[in-house]
Amino acid sequence: MSVSSPSSLLAYCRPGFEGECAQELSGRDALLAGAGYARAARGSGFVEFVTPDAEALAGSWRDLVFARQLLQVLGSARDLPPKDRLGVLLPIIEATESAQGPRRWCDAWVEAPDSDAARELAPLCRGLNAALVGVLKKKQLIDRASRWRLHLCLTATDAAYVAMADIAHTAPWPGGIPRLKFPRAAPSRSTLKLEEALLVLLDEGERERWLKPGMRAVDLGASPGGWTWQLVARSLHVAAVDNGPMDADLLASGLVDHLRADGFRYRPQKPVDWLVCDMVEQPRRVAALMADWLATGQCRYAIFNLKLPMKKRHDEVQLCLALVADALAAAGKRVELRAKQLYHDREEITVFARAS
Repeated sequence: MSVSSPSSLLAYCRPGFEGECAQELSGRDALLAGAGYARAARGSGFVEFVTPDAEALAGSWRDLVFARQLLQVLGSARDLPPKDRLGVLLPIIEATESAQGPRRWCDAWVEAPDSDAARELAPLCRGLNAALVGVLKKKQLIDRASRWRLHLCLTATDAAYVAMADIAHTAPWPGGIPRLKFPRAAPSRSTLKLEEALLVLLDEGERERWLKPGMRAVDLGASPGGWTWQLVARSLHVAAVDNGPMDADLLASGLVDHLRADGFRYRPQKPVDWLVCDMVEQPRRVAALMADWLATGQCRYAIFNLKLPMKKRHDEVQLCLALVADALAAAGKRVELRAKQLYHDREEITVFARAS
């Protein structure tokens, strides 16, 4: 049995995108003139970034495209005994201190990365989670007012990281994944992608302020209406642009105008509040289209997908985001960009843009 206490960060990501996640963390580290390095195995669903100053590098999970969650590692252990895993891990937890003494936690999560191998650990995670919370309560280490949440990340039945999260700057869902239920009335499962985007890329206050009933939106590449359904559910009026058919119930809502037109050529007669786009097209072409709508004032807010190439995916993301920012700067405008590879994304990312 071995126990270590590295200074590192643990980032969860989509399996197969460990390299892109590591590139992002390395880029952030370089801005701080750090000397950190990434450890990752392809398909594992996580990256460990070793650095002498993990706290300074952590920042916000929202600022990273490929990381679903970002945790500060307190220690790790291998060759855990099957009958006493917590017996080995608890000393690492209890050694974590704050200015007031032993650190107290608002909650404790036992989770595993989103990989094929780690999914088999789900039953073990559930059992350990209940036991861990029980032990922490007995030791009076649970304080619902604490800003810190404890994480145990199992990477195998006998291996785990002990980590912590500042709840103000980390994802509020286990594994960084909001588990959404498919609405029966929605015409396609793509509706979950936009629902997740609104949860991850906007906070509660922003959703309330920026998605008001009566607002107007355009959905480019709308057929059969998965994304349109999310907007109609929030009582927005939607121009659904697509040569394909739209769901009959959506059209009967009275909030949808189906326009059979080319999504790259269509422009509204009057500016709208929202533009959403999930067209299968080259990412730079979509980025240029979004930039044009935002720069010319055709919309105030946009959410769109960028389908990534097989290689140099991190570089393509940076190029596309820079393309949008540069186009608005040339028009004398500012743009706020937030991008994330969502759980419901595949070989793509989802971007929120707000022009001002």
